[in-house]
Amino acid sequence: MKDKLWTWVMIVLVVIVMAGALTSAFRFLRVDDAVARLLGAGTLVLVAVGAWFLWHAISFGMRTERLGKILAEEGGLPEDTVERSPAGRPNRQQADEQFERFRAEAEAAPEDWRVWYRLAYAYDVAGDRGRARRTMKRAIDMHRAS
Repeated sequence: MKDKLWTWVMIVLVVIVMAGALTSAFRFLRVDDAVARLLGAGTLVLVAVGAWFLWHAISFGMRTERLGKILAEEGGLPEDTVERSPAGRPNRQQADEQFERFRAEAEAAPEDWRVWYRLAYAYDVAGDRGRARRTMKRAIDMHRAS
């Protein structure tokens, strides 16, 4: 719950910064100078791209959380059993063993979004955030299709 609160605090701060940038962009656009108008237009583009990324990240998180709640209700949510160092790094051998178990599950039932969710979790524990995100997106897409 604490992490969720800080996430929303950061989102609010990003929105405040984007609102300030948007205000500056409109001020630049009203100036009778080509360079100022280009700066204003460029700022509008940056704010639009930033808003898209922000929305994409929030919706991804909400969908991931929704799938996690479904798995929790079904009793299929993976447990965090991997020991961690004081710095928070997972025990590599345990993480690899967990990963192999979830990978075998995904190979056995490739059409089930639940196994892909658990595999994404295993990628995350193993520290491969890129693959974790892609695998979670696959689980989300599979859930939507079902």
